[in-house]
Amino acid sequence: MGGKGRLHVSAELVGVLERIDALGGMLDERAYAAEELGMLAEDTARALLDTGIVRAELPLSLGGYEFAPRQLIETAVRASYNDAAAGWTMFALQTMTGTTAAYLAADAAAELFPDVPNGKYALLSGHGTRPGRAVPVEGGYRVSGQWQFASGMAHATHIHSAIQVEGTGELRVLAMPKSQVTLDGNWDVLGLRATHSIDYHCTDVYVPHEYTYVATTDTPVNGGAVYRLGLVNMSAIGHTGWALGVGRRLLDELKRVAAARTGSRGAAVDTSQFHAEYATAEARLRAARAWVNDVWQDVEQTLDQGDLPSTEQDTLIRLVLNHTTSTVYEVGRTVHRWAGSAAIRRGPVDRFLRDLGTGTQHITSSPVVLQNCGKWLSGAQPDARWSFLDLT
Repeated sequence: MGGKGRLHVSAELVGVLERIDALGGMLDERAYAAEELGMLAEDTARALLDTGIVRAELPLSLGGYEFAPRQLIETAVRASYNDAAAGWTMFALQTMTGTTAAYLAADAAAELFPDVPNGKYALLSGHGTRPGRAVPVEGGYRVSGQWQFASGMAHATHIHSAIQVEGTGELRVLAMPKSQVTLDGNWDVLGLRATHSIDYHCTDVYVPHEYTYVATTDTPVNGGAVYRLGLVNMSAIGHTGWALGVGRRLLDELKRVAAARTGSRGAAVDTSQFHAEYATAEARLRAARAWVNDVWQDVEQTLDQGDLPSTEQDTLIRLVLNHTTSTVYEVGRTVHRWAGSAAIRRGPVDRFLRDLGTGTQHITSSPVVLQNCGKWLSGAQPDARWSFLDLT
């Protein structure tokens, strides 16, 4: 499988997950050093890349694993469970690199991804909001712009950025060498500090046409059915898995805190209220995960039949991400309330709570997206269709 019709389900999932899990101890040990550095150490990033986590989203036709959506979600869950910042960095690189490989013209993709099985391929980082200006010239565009939140930029070789073509207003996405932009280095935040999600800019840089693609495309040049999801839906995969991984880790950490404190004088974790609230948080997280599986199983069936997701499915992809993120945020509040000093002292609870607080601010889980989901589902705008995160 892996052609334009049936959805490819990779046999490589178990091996990739085992390799990710094997790095858990190292990621924990290095997490605070990565925060101080503002990025993953290069050997840490390389160890994660060697698990195949980015190759998982590269097209089978280029030598990638081409995981199905729920397989990609699971890679984000596992990496983020081990370290929220590392998980965020890897799913960002995975998404930008995988979609670029799928949608770029064949010759451009062949140049950027010459030998994927042996690790010879570009890594892309960047952002799609606030598109830059693209002035058409012979053979391509002269591009200028300022972009934000380029997670994983420290490890990228190339840039992924949205551009708007002057004269037509067409939105496209470009791929160009990182050396052609200026990195602003202004990632000064409380959470996800080790993701190096910096701003960057460029002025009047030439980009050949074949190194761009239409931002709304759902027709891959390389690879199979999974890439019919389009850029925004592919992005939702990583964010959904990230939230589930962080939520699971936080509840497991609270369980460890409770085990260490139970039986001590005045232990809050020995109260019936704690037990009830832990059970409630557990139920909410498991229910969110079950709905994620339900939504994406339905989408996978559609892709496997050779079809595109319906507007309802596009809506539910956005809504289940929004719901999962808000659910995990509430789980985090429960953990913060009952973890006591473990929530404020240096340690995994403190770090994951800070990372969660920053990750939940992402535009894909914004209140406006939730409102747009409600407009379509309630019948207020039955003829509307999604354009990125807007309902039009």
